[in-house]
Amino acid sequence: MRYLAQEPVWRGKIAALCVALFLAAGMIAERAAAITTGPQDSVRGFYDTLLSTMKYGRALGQSGRYATLAPVVDRVFDVPSMTRLAIGSSWATVPPAQQQQLTEAFRHYIAATYADRFDSYSGEQLQVTGEQPYNADVIVQTKIVKSNGEPTTLNYLMRQNQGSWHISDVYLDGSISQLAVQRDGVDGLVMALNRKVDLLSHGVAKAS
Repeated sequence: MRYLAQEPVWRGKIAALCVALFLAAGMIAERAAAITTGPQDSVRGFYDTLLSTMKYGRALGQSGRYATLAPVVDRVFDVPSMTRLAIGSSWATVPPAQQQQLTEAFRHYIAATYADRFDSYSGEQLQVTGEQPYNADVIVQTKIVKSNGEPTTLNYLMRQNQGSWHISDVYLDGSISQLAVQRDGVDGLVMALNRKVDLLSHGVAKAS
């Protein structure tokens, strides 16, 4: 009976240890991915972390998934450029301090979106299928294949900066720019960011 009473405690400790080992493995994978240079390598590295996060999604919880993905998003995504594109032509009129705040909020928004939409694993495949030149940039083509075989095309516009390739836009179904969808000006973006902040906070509250 004493053993049975302690069993949930040990299960909790084992689960916590598994999460800690997963986070450590994610940091090692992130450092290894940092030495790769090709545009497809950048996306594959991101997808490797995303797939691992999905497989441990329930154990990590919303806040754990976000904590795992946030540093990878910071490394792989060109968040300042994406923020400028999401704001649109009004960016030049935004004070520098607010530009910085919006950039940080948009970084949080990207990580929270992936943490929310890729929350568990049931046999999905994240496939990098090729690339094509786009002016001075490269479009990396990928597919998200559900367990029933249904594919969704998700392409990434990659831009080289200081020798590394970064994601500067995301194309759903191959042609719909997610930044163009977001382009509602400062007020529209702030509303979208706040919705994701609320979602993440709710996930933290549920996990605690």
